[in-house]
Amino acid sequence: MSFTPPRRYWLTGASSGIGAALAEEILKTGAHLAVSSRTVPPLKVLSQRYPGQLLVVAGDLTNSQTVREIGEQIAEEWGSLDTMILNAGTCEYVDANQLDASIVEHVVRTNLLASSYCIEAALPLLRTGIAPHLVGVASSITYLPLPRAEAHGDSKAGLRYLFESLRIDLAPEGIDVTVVHPGYEDTPLTVENDFPMPLSWPVDQAARHIFSKLKNRPPEIAFPALFMADLWPLSKMPNRMKLAIGKRMVRSHPPIKDTP
Repeated sequence: MSFTPPRRYWLTGASSGIGAALAEEILKTGAHLAVSSRTVPPLKVLSQRYPGQLLVVAGDLTNSQTVREIGEQIAEEWGSLDTMILNAGTCEYVDANQLDASIVEHVVRTNLLASSYCIEAALPLLRTGIAPHLVGVASSITYLPLPRAEAHGDSKAGLRYLFESLRIDLAPEGIDVTVVHPGYEDTPLTVENDFPMPLSWPVDQAARHIFSKLKNRPPEIAFPALFMADLWPLSKMPNRMKLAIGKRMVRSHPPIKDTP
């Protein structure tokens, strides 16, 4: 009888929201999971619930040296990696009347640059892994410009482009690449939103959906279907019509900054 070793995952943003729910889905399969977050206590609780399966590699992923050290720790513990899931991210809204470039810088560094640091650390480990798979969580916002989303939108659009280019470059090495585009979910980042979130999903449902789809390694996972069906035609509209739609969504009072 042949022995199949547990699959080895590295998941970022694992302390709350979709990341925490996704960690549960992965661990239920008996897989080994390295979890990253700046918030350590939830990771420790998870480690106690799944003894022997969890590797806590916490740290600030916007620090490239910290990420290199995490990669070295995973290499020392496991030797290689089978799946990398880049889920960590933040969202802050921009007030165009008082444009603060530091907000754009912070969001891009957290969502895009930190992801590139993690990819740099993960690729050598994936190259020696079993059926390697690179997964990035972008956003459905990349299909349609929305008001106050200048920082969040450009970071996620950049992340999407990064992964779609990597899919081409990594294909000869047998590394599959999937980009996930969620709609609205009930997460700590969205709880402060003061605008309607159509077809919002509970994070547990979103995590189950993502994990079930990942088994087939599609190039893209976009959901919920009805939300995407609404966004896709809008993305094809003339810019003048997009602008008219966006104006109707603008809030009358200053934006609330979401925190990671």
